[in-house]
Amino acid sequence: MAAAVKTMMSMQVPSLANSKQCSSLPLCTSSSLSWSSSLSPSRQLLLRSRSMTDGWSTSTLNIEAAWTRKSKGQPSKNKKSWKQRTEKYFKPFILDVFISSRYVHAKVMHRVTSSVVSVATTNARDLRNSLPSLVDVKACKVIGKLIAERSLEADVYAVAFELRKGEKLEGKLAVVIDTAREHGLSLV
Repeated sequence: MAAAVKTMMSMQVPSLANSKQCSSLPLCTSSSLSWSSSLSPSRQLLLRSRSMTDGWSTSTLNIEAAWTRKSKGQPSKNKKSWKQRTEKYFKPFILDVFISSRYVHAKVMHRVTSSVVSVATTNARDLRNSLPSLVDVKACKVIGKLIAERSLEADVYAVAFELRKGEKLEGKLAVVIDTAREHGLSLV
């Protein structure tokens, strides 16, 4: 759009002395200048003027473009969409599950204030000594049960869960989420 405006700003209309297309019209409407029909009536310019001695004379078009960030060379704002701006208020609590090769960690956070509501991890002292393995399916079921119980105690009954990039809802992650859902925590 800006490139088209720049080309129109310095465009010269050639002399049309021998042209029979626009001989009687004060405003040229030939097909080569069809962009003039797209201008609003207040922005349409007289493209040709007739003088007594030379016939049709050449005129310069001066079209003022609106100021934009792109035309001034400024970077554009990266605005978030309406959904991105309002989703954190409609779904304020988020469930975050992290499974490493050494332990399983789950927490429920409030999105707006970033405060942690409840945490369950196999790296805690009470679970570290009681579980035979800290990363197997049984440990994932224990973490799912604990995170659901602790969230319900904190009066959080519904949480949102979003997969990370490249992550799939399968295996140990699915076990943690299904166990939390079975124990009363609803996912939205």
